[in-house]
Amino acid sequence: QVHLVASGGGLVQPGGSLRLSCITSGINFKLHPMDWYRQAPGNEREWVASISSSGGTNYADSVKGRFTISRNNARSTLLLDMSSLKPEDTAVYYCHTIRQENHFWGRGTQVTVSP
Repeated sequence: QVHLVASGGGLVQPGGSLRLSCITSGINFKLHPMDWYRQAPGNEREWVASISSSGGTNYADSVKGRFTISRNNARSTLLLDMSSLKPEDTAVYYCHTIRQENHFWGRGTQVTVSP
């Protein structure tokens, strides 16, 4: 059974930083591309960043240069380092992967950027 558990969210002031983690189980983590998505109140879920099994990365324009996605294959953990946070980054952040054409989502962690 696949489990993705995101953590690390919290309340931070504009300009601050946070590190999100997503611990996975039930997949051969090192073989799977992984993603971060986010959903703000009243908005659709949007893609934030992706990392391939070989470590290649892609970012949404809204976070490029501020967020860094990475992976620790030894610990089956996906990371998202967020800096220069803005109020518009406020959302629930989800980790995501696909296995055998099935989509798996983590429970989500709340990030709130506010003075």
